[in-house]
Amino acid sequence: MARYRHKVFIEKLDWQLAVEHDIELDQFDGPDTLYVIALNDRGQVTGVARLLPTTGAYLLKEVFPQLLDGVQVPCSETIWELSRFAAVDFDAARTSPMSQFSSPVAVELLQACIDVAHSKGADALITVSPIGVERLLRRAGFKAHRAAAPKTINGDDLVACVLDCRGQ
Repeated sequence: MARYRHKVFIEKLDWQLAVEHDIELDQFDGPDTLYVIALNDRGQVTGVARLLPTTGAYLLKEVFPQLLDGVQVPCSETIWELSRFAAVDFDAARTSPMSQFSSPVAVELLQACIDVAHSKGADALITVSPIGVERLLRRAGFKAHRAAAPKTINGDDLVACVLDCRGQ
């Protein structure tokens, strides 16, 4: 999973993150972290997502609180964070960075994330996403809304997006 994240986020998307030995893990990968992983029929990772309760440290709270535009960051057993979401099949021909958000694997992976989070008591997931992902979520039938207005951070238009986990 960590090697797959490295391939997606470091090699493909060119994120500038501290890594060792082609493994992408950060301070939010710990004992409270849940992972949802998609595998193809050959057992290869084709998608990954990280789920964290907002009662502890998480990416939006620690790195991107400005995306909430002054609104208090969530700290609730009923709101979990979805981060490090990727659904790229490196064996497939179509592997553009944005295609990962609209592929059938991405939709199934996101639904699995919602189901897992809901089974742990979450009513909502909050995530830091590129602004275009919000439209793709709605197009795929997910109930999503902005937590605040989008902001440009390091040249990227980002938004804190809230996904409803009830009745998806």
